[in-house]
Amino acid sequence: MASQSIDINVAGNGRMVLPASVRKAMGLHGDTKIILTVEDDQVRLSPIGHGVSRAQALYRAHANHARTTDDFLEDRKAEAAADHGEDTSAASDRDA
Repeated sequence: MASQSIDINVAGNGRMVLPASVRKAMGLHGDTKIILTVEDDQVRLSPIGHGVSRAQALYRAHANHARTTDDFLEDRKAEAAADHGEDTSAASDRDA
């Protein structure tokens, strides 16, 4: 989107209306959530989906190996068992 400046009114209770052209440019439809970021004296509005996409991209850029959710859960079970002094090798053999 090209840079544009629009004057909008902010009511006494803090409510404001995003003009239709801004909502369209941001891909907002109907009821939706956005992320509001305040930096110094400026406000940035971002669709919530963009934050998720950025987080996923950061993960992919920094993940050093492919792991599934099942791999993660197995590791957590093993750590929890180790914390409680349990032997997880027998449980792993049973599940195989």
